[in-house]
Amino acid sequence: MKKWILCSALFASTSILHAQEIGVQLYTFRNQFKNDVKGTIQLISSMGIKELEGGGTYGMDRNAYKQLLEANGLKMVSVGADYEQLQKDPQAIIEEAKFFGAKYIMCAWIPHDGAFGIENAKKAIEVFNTAGKLFSENGLTFCYHPHGYEFRPYNDGTVFDAMMTGTNPLYVSYEMDVYWVKNAGQDPVALLNKYPGRFKLLHLKDRKPGTPDNNDGEQDVETNVTLGSGDVNIAGVMKAAKQTGVAHYFIEDESSRCVQQVPESLKYLKSL
Repeated sequence: MKKWILCSALFASTSILHAQEIGVQLYTFRNQFKNDVKGTIQLISSMGIKELEGGGTYGMDRNAYKQLLEANGLKMVSVGADYEQLQKDPQAIIEEAKFFGAKYIMCAWIPHDGAFGIENAKKAIEVFNTAGKLFSENGLTFCYHPHGYEFRPYNDGTVFDAMMTGTNPLYVSYEMDVYWVKNAGQDPVALLNKYPGRFKLLHLKDRKPGTPDNNDGEQDVETNVTLGSGDVNIAGVMKAAKQTGVAHYFIEDESSRCVQQVPESLKYLKSL
């Protein structure tokens, strides 16, 4: 009986993993969009992808772009927001998210000169808590996407730890880009487990083995490799993400090989 229960639990866990919808961050296909918006949307749909994270309409009329997504069975789950806009016009961000039916708003960069430090973080905490509260009141969830520069040492931890402590979990969640966490010398699995429930969104991206770490938030895009072939431990990430409350997953491949690599990455994820 115990053996049967164990096998059943294992099967259920595997089934949940296989059932997880894997989306894509549209920045992946930024170069393809420059030449053919409609064709790129059709390409994404042909890969079996249904969920998107994006922002903007690539020059198309907003209504026409929304219709194009719907015609190809694509749902906008998360939209990007500029840090300055969070401060100056958060209502416009709310309107865009609701227009596309998105439930999440994501900010991926905090402007800073030189090394990102605690003063930059304190200002961002204030901005995020204020905007996040407004978004929450409108049925939306705000997420900040670190790029690695936040992991500079501070007190007994990092500046990022200070951001986690300072942001209100009722109003501010996070999107982990596992590549950028790894690139800053951190362990994505350990970070997911350290802050369970705080990471609602995940960027799935793998890094070429031998790539040197840095906490500048910059790296050669060609170090983005097919999921499972790099040094990020994607299998471990997926397991920890399931256990700690990640709601949506987006492949982001910034390399010039994205059209080839995204289907390969999807195949790898299905094999887990």
